[in-house]
Amino acid sequence: MPIRIADTRETVRRPERRAILETFLFVTNQPQVIHLHTEEFSAVCPGTGLPDIGKLDIWYVPSDRCIELKSLKMYLFSYRNEEIFQEPVADLIFEDLWATLAPRYMRLSLQYNIRGGILTTVHLARGDLSQLPPEIQRLLP
Repeated sequence: MPIRIADTRETVRRPERRAILETFLFVTNQPQVIHLHTEEFSAVCPGTGLPDIGKLDIWYVPSDRCIELKSLKMYLFSYRNEEIFQEPVADLIFEDLWATLAPRYMRLSLQYNIRGGILTTVHLARGDLSQLPPEIQRLLP
């Protein structure tokens, strides 16, 4: 019988982690697509105890605020020693950013480095693309 490893999302989720995220006021008449990218996101695999390292991409169209980058770096770094699978950590990051920014649209992709010959990418998105001008829609993946 296979060993079932639990989803550790509830033990990893902490209000103080979301509180790390800071924003600044940003109001514009022309919608913008903001793309954030890092190739150094890391957490710990709960199955093997080995580090998982991956590429994280975040695209968002702000409503009235933007993420402050130093706070985002500290927030992402806070997962470094957490045992959590790729899918739940992508979900937590997405939910924290969505709650903090309340953007018009957001998409997140988390791609872990290949281990065991399998490349996995998690994609999440929320928001109504039809409410964005076509030229902005074309800028999103």
